[in-house]
Amino acid sequence: MKFTMLLPPKYEERKWTLAKQIGVNYAITKAMPALSGLPAPYNMEALRSIKDNFARAGFTLYGLEDDQFDMSSIKLGLPDRDEWIERYQQMLRNMGQLNIRLLCYNFMASVGWFRTRVDVPVRGGALVSEFNIKDATELVPENERITEEKLWQNLFYFLDAVLPVAEENGIKMALHPDDPPVSPLKGVGRILTNAAAFDTILAKYPNNTSNGITFCQATFKTMGEDLKAIAKPWLEQQKIYFLHLRDIEGDKYHFRETFHDNGSTDMVEMLQFYHQFGFDGPLRPDHAPAMYGETQQAFQGGISAGYEITGKIFAIGYLKGICEASGIPIE
Repeated sequence: MKFTMLLPPKYEERKWTLAKQIGVNYAITKAMPALSGLPAPYNMEALRSIKDNFARAGFTLYGLEDDQFDMSSIKLGLPDRDEWIERYQQMLRNMGQLNIRLLCYNFMASVGWFRTRVDVPVRGGALVSEFNIKDATELVPENERITEEKLWQNLFYFLDAVLPVAEENGIKMALHPDDPPVSPLKGVGRILTNAAAFDTILAKYPNNTSNGITFCQATFKTMGEDLKAIAKPWLEQQKIYFLHLRDIEGDKYHFRETFHDNGSTDMVEMLQFYHQFGFDGPLRPDHAPAMYGETQQAFQGGISAGYEITGKIFAIGYLKGICEASGIPIE
């Protein structure tokens, strides 16, 4: 298994240095202009610059994650969506030329991954995020809402256009589930809220080698799914391209995040399970608590709440220890 970390696309001395010091060699980044200070990665030179900066710091840029530019037109099916899909196709070609082989993407429209609090104290006063549907009552503007039926149509329109380009360029497109997996959320329909939705997408494009899944373990658990039962066929089909590892307490309507070692999931058992069924690809610790001296950033989605470095250091050490004790090869 390849240990990765989601790092900002612009050099950040503390996070980049500490990630390297704890033995992380593979970087995942979100290369959108607001974070990189550069054009979006459908611009070849901007993406090349980001990759080169990581290389100078000793990292291989393994993949991109989340929306790399404003995807509203594509997800909502606005009149200019074909122009944005063409830019997405160009981004895939750029990634192929630069040997960046993984793209973790989502299809959450108008509201991305979402929490209602970011300051819930847990063990020793560390701070985690929480979702409570009772506090998610403010609706988005009406022109940003969409039904589940229309969102399915827009997803298939998008995938019809981009999956062949991804395959031609050797890019693994790993679809991330909706977080939280509730629909509607703030008036917006959501469709990737159960394992059956992913089976539908895999069945729609059965022969496309770029069509796969980001197995965000805690999100699938929040759905109430049996993790082993849903992961086993996907692992056997080699359709899990990326593992996100975090843990939660609660259910999809009200949950909070935890440290990686004290949630409701047996991390040892799950890592051994992934290895047993042949997964040797990239994984990363997902959201982690803010620890002593850190404050959670205001929630913005992307690299915000849950991405302070100390909790990630703990998570990497914990997960590496499990792998080494279990005889799971890591790099």
